[in-house]
Amino acid sequence: MARPRETDTAIRCSDLSVARSSRGVPSQRVVDGVSFVLPRASALTVMGPTGSGKSSLATALSGIETAGLSIDGGDAEVEGISVRRPGRSRRVLTYVAAHLPQAAGARLPARLTVSEVIGEPITSRDRRVNQRALAVRVAALLDELMLPLGAAAKYPYELSAGMRQRVAFARALVLQPKVLIADEPFANLDVEVRRAAKDAILDRQKAYGLSAVIVSNDADVIEDLDTDVLVLRGGHTVAYGHGSDGLLWTPDEGDTPSPVST
Repeated sequence: MARPRETDTAIRCSDLSVARSSRGVPSQRVVDGVSFVLPRASALTVMGPTGSGKSSLATALSGIETAGLSIDGGDAEVEGISVRRPGRSRRVLTYVAAHLPQAAGARLPARLTVSEVIGEPITSRDRRVNQRALAVRVAALLDELMLPLGAAAKYPYELSAGMRQRVAFARALVLQPKVLIADEPFANLDVEVRRAAKDAILDRQKAYGLSAVIVSNDADVIEDLDTDVLVLRGGHTVAYGHGSDGLLWTPDEGDTPSPVST
């Protein structure tokens, strides 16, 4: 059973270690001893070079079971639910925490219309859902993310890469999650649409206390969403703080240049 959640904390990550394994290859830690606290209605940007463990950390926090990925040290609680041993609460975890994986727009179900793709997190849980109410919610998300309402009847292959990414973003928001865990969510989006996507996060922070973990090396994300920052390298935390100017680097990484892009 899930522990009662702390009213002011969305995620508490304590010495979390994540391992990856594949056939014929020994298990290897890709995230090693990461700790942070994410207050409710705030955001964290996870940064670092390719292979630093950013995506593995995001996937582990989402609670989604992924082949070859396992937690082998420490733990994290997302809305009071352990990601290491969620037990029967795993379904609750995947409801309150939405996961937008890297290149999500390229992974949309090809045989579903855009409307069906966005609504699937709801229809998969409740076959008796009010279809009219669902259509209104989908239409509102399309409008919010600057997609034409006519896109609802189209299939993902009929859309551009940027439009598919926005569909994936809308799908992640359709359940009105308490926590959004997004891996490069603004990829393939132009400046105007990127602003709309960020506003969608900010509006939900103000409306009902949405918290967000965003994997990105874009400095604008830190500034626009006023985020804490966690920098990973080789699976280890090398810097942590608030904003790009408030980072505290570990002693042996003090002279390491920031991975923030300009």
